[in-house]
Amino acid sequence: MRRVLYGDVTVLDLLVVAIVALLAVGVAKVLAIYLRRTLKERMSRGHLEILVKVVYYGTVVVAAMIALALLGFNLSGLMVAGGIAGIVIGFASQRIVGNLISGVFLIIERPITIGNQVNIDGVMGFVEDINIFSTIIRTYDGLYVRLPNETVFTTHITNYVANVARRFEYVVGIRYSDDAEKAMRIIGKLVEEHPFALINPPPEIFVDNLGESSVDIVVRVWGPISVWYEVRKTLLWKIKKALEAEGIEIPFPQRVIWQAPSSEVS
Repeated sequence: MRRVLYGDVTVLDLLVVAIVALLAVGVAKVLAIYLRRTLKERMSRGHLEILVKVVYYGTVVVAAMIALALLGFNLSGLMVAGGIAGIVIGFASQRIVGNLISGVFLIIERPITIGNQVNIDGVMGFVEDINIFSTIIRTYDGLYVRLPNETVFTTHITNYVANVARRFEYVVGIRYSDDAEKAMRIIGKLVEEHPFALINPPPEIFVDNLGESSVDIVVRVWGPISVWYEVRKTLLWKIKKALEAEGIEIPFPQRVIWQAPSSEVS
């Protein structure tokens, strides 16, 4: 005798659905393990994780649709039923599908990977994770920011570490009484002696501006991206100390005040 629980749903139907759910989870896990083993040498870790998540959750979603069909749900009318609730669900599903598709496109285009330093939609920091629907950024202040993949894919992305080298720039101001050519020679020697300052592209050192209080020397140097910040930080300090040792100082802002002779003051 069939035991009916609700409508036409029987205990046997629920048992079949439970078996389908368990099989779906098992198949999804097997596929995930298989993809990780076979593609770990062919894809970056970040993109492989996105692909694994797409396959895993895709398998689960397909199994859920099969289970609903076994229980007698009319899937064709699901998105149009329920009036206002159906419209809300429809809009929500569009965003979810948009994030899902954007996640797949991120795998194909690969503008970012886990560990990159980026600026996405004004959020700057390290890429911590690229999930199926969103990307997690750890800012330089230690905050975790979740960005929908649709936002990541459709906005401007600045990847600070995509290139093997990156340029930094100083503006070094010296007094008008100091020898600018001597200052540039000192700076050039320090750049040349630095082990991580690249010679190709070559550095640039030149007088860029005659300011109100200083002669401004621009220093542009390229460094490997792996040590870029360290090179930028240490080289600036060496330039300061070397110029001071040669009597070349960075001037304070100055103003010349002219006062008319007392005879001209009425």
